[in-house]
Amino acid sequence: MATKIHIKNNRWAKGSFPNTREGEEVFTITRQRFDRVLAEFSDLTGTLDPTFDWDTDNFSESMQDAEVLLTWNLPTENLAQIAPELKWIHCIGAGVEHLLPMDWLPPHVTLTNNKGVHAAKAAEFGLMSVLMLHSHIPAVVTNQRNRVYDSLYASPIAGKTLVVIGTGSLGGSAAKKLQALGMHVIGVNRSGRTVDGFDEIVTTDQLDVILPRADYLLAATPDTPQTRGLLDRRRLNSMKAAAGIINIGREAIMDYDALCDKLEEGSLAGAVLDVFDPEPINEDSRLWDTPNLIITPHISADDGDAYIELTLSLFFRNMRLHQAGRPLLNPVQPELGY
Repeated sequence: MATKIHIKNNRWAKGSFPNTREGEEVFTITRQRFDRVLAEFSDLTGTLDPTFDWDTDNFSESMQDAEVLLTWNLPTENLAQIAPELKWIHCIGAGVEHLLPMDWLPPHVTLTNNKGVHAAKAAEFGLMSVLMLHSHIPAVVTNQRNRVYDSLYASPIAGKTLVVIGTGSLGGSAAKKLQALGMHVIGVNRSGRTVDGFDEIVTTDQLDVILPRADYLLAATPDTPQTRGLLDRRRLNSMKAAAGIINIGREAIMDYDALCDKLEEGSLAGAVLDVFDPEPINEDSRLWDTPNLIITPHISADDGDAYIELTLSLFFRNMRLHQAGRPLLNPVQPELGY
């Protein structure tokens, strides 16, 4: 019997996902996209029965016999009763904080995420952002806005220290590119495990020790109970006045008010922020007018041309494992939130 898959796409809506009209096209799984990638997995041909849906238009009816759910989000109340045949949910994002707490997840259902799909784009964005900070581009843009012509010089970046909080696919891919330029790259993770692309690895409880060493800080960690508020005012105050900060993880890990204060008073050189809560940013947010700050609209890690194709490639690799009764790639640990 073919594996029944319910594919839940989301229409664009303000304050939701996708958070822009352009994003709806990027993140929608159509029959055409599905079949195009499936053609690369000939062994799965004829074994899948997909239903393509929008929001919750036909969710309850379709999920009565669905074995697999492919989605960004879902109505979680009474899921075990609504979807008695459900065995696997794949989230099309890497971050799953929007599904916390996961007390709704039935014990027999595996949740997987999109970790790894974002790596190539995140690596390039991280490289670009560090080089922008090193070349004083946030200050140059602020000067341009104020009609100030001021020569801000920089030397090659080799020998500078980069601290990366979160050594997974996002932070790890960026670290490799920046290490190749001669930077000394320090990774921060929960376990202290060694990761390629880093000259040093420290655990999160050593963050206070290594932050003063950072010329640049790249935050690439998910929003979990353990990371929320990690970069508070005290820790931001421990950094060099000439340092620069990048956040491609989630806003919840950093005190943006404290960051804005430091940029306004000149006790931090610059910042590149790609993640916010809410998204889009409110029109009256102080972020818009903060000097030496570059705002990017959550575009650091999403391939606008191939995001769904990359997602489906991962999904079909996992489908092979699912049909074989083997452990899936990228299982989320509900107790950790990632």
